[in-house]
Amino acid sequence: EAKVEELNKLQKQIEEYVKQEAERQGLESTANGFRLSPQAYKLFQSKLLQEIFSDLEAARSGRHTGPIVGEGAVEIERTKPYEFGDSVAHLDLVGSFTNAMIRRAANPASNAPGTAMLHQDDMLVHRTRNNPKCATVVLLDMSGSMRYGGQYVQVKRMGLALDALIRREYPGDFLRFVEMFTMARLVSAPDLASLMPKLVSIHSPVVRLRADLANPETNEALIPQHFTNIQRAMQLGRQMLSVQDTPNRQLILITDGLPTAHFEGQHLYMLYPPDPRTEEATMREANLCAKENITINIFLLPSWSQTSEDVKFAQAMAQRTKGRVFFTGGADLDRYVLWDYVSMRRKVIA
Repeated sequence: EAKVEELNKLQKQIEEYVKQEAERQGLESTANGFRLSPQAYKLFQSKLLQEIFSDLEAARSGRHTGPIVGEGAVEIERTKPYEFGDSVAHLDLVGSFTNAMIRRAANPASNAPGTAMLHQDDMLVHRTRNNPKCATVVLLDMSGSMRYGGQYVQVKRMGLALDALIRREYPGDFLRFVEMFTMARLVSAPDLASLMPKLVSIHSPVVRLRADLANPETNEALIPQHFTNIQRAMQLGRQMLSVQDTPNRQLILITDGLPTAHFEGQHLYMLYPPDPRTEEATMREANLCAKENITINIFLLPSWSQTSEDVKFAQAMAQRTKGRVFFTGGADLDRYVLWDYVSMRRKVIA
């Protein structure tokens, strides 16, 4: 009886621990298991989205609040004095007639019969903005290292939050997700929650592997899946973005450090510790993205194995491609240090 009571006590402790861990990861318990809590969907609130979607150019559709002010289709609250050539379709009637009444009250002579009620100097027109459309591909790191510390949960939370908020705020946008590991593959938004990091199948401190995928005898199922192939993920994203009819194209890379796999033609290299050869191949792909005006936003998650080399690589890739690096801080990923090579500035987002 004492042992049964002890087991019951242990079970309650385990249940309480699971509950606390779920809450810490932004999950809540339901009749059908755990699901993301509303707090998880607040990760990318207005400040963060504004940073990601800043500096957009005019495109054909979408609802981004871009910086372009001119002969657009959407009126904004700000007005300006009418100038010759301005469209009267954007005339601010209330403001214009208010100006006319103020002028007539200040100058009774202007009320003489036959004078126009509204002068050109009274007229105000609404400033307008164009509607930039953005195409985004999110690259989600599901390599073996994301298992440690539950990093993969944070990656999925960020992906799901992005999906919910972008689709709600910017419904005209193109949005796709890529799972990144030794290879890379397109995944649908409904499948994000079920993604899991790849099992580490090689525990040697030094790995130097090559697979010839052009060889029909190569069995892809036997290739270790737990490496990080940022090059291939970016290439897949670039191919999808290059056909999108908008000047605003971007990759959002969520990872914890350096790449450990890359392609050279049909040869797949898996190199650990991270090798300069892989870094150079990844940087070449980043440069191809930059040539196609694809902005790279990197979210660098902290990890136990992260070194200054991981940070330097992320900064170098963002700087060379005029992108951004978001260094996360806080267990709930609610604080970021932003290095913005688009606007050449650094700031803290809380």
